[in-house]
Amino acid sequence: MSNARTALNAAVLTAGLLAAAAAQAHPELLSSTPEAKAETAAPSRIELRFSEALVTQFSGARLLMTGMAGMTHAPMPVEARVSGDADPKTMVITPAKPLAAGTYRVEWRAVSSDTHPITGNFSFSVK
Repeated sequence: MSNARTALNAAVLTAGLLAAAAAQAHPELLSSTPEAKAETAAPSRIELRFSEALVTQFSGARLLMTGMAGMTHAPMPVEARVSGDADPKTMVITPAKPLAAGTYRVEWRAVSSDTHPITGNFSFSVK
């Protein structure tokens, strides 16, 4: 095989591998407000910022209270609305009522254009 043909085959193979890797990219949670492990005043909304635009109809989250003084049954779901944002890489969780003092866990599911769901969670405390 000629050197030019070998170089062309290698270039085509490399381009194919790079395209496959890009197609397999998944959204990653880059940051949140409040941040993981933060102790904060009750937030009126929780924002999750991802590395890729989300497909909102397949992405979502739930908010759970995991502890508070006198709490005997944990975790307890917290009523909240989950929506997209003007930034397609951001998911917003809006609690129906102000959050009471205690610890909370956000469990999220993010789906981007590759349709592969990625899940994760983080916790924070309200003073």
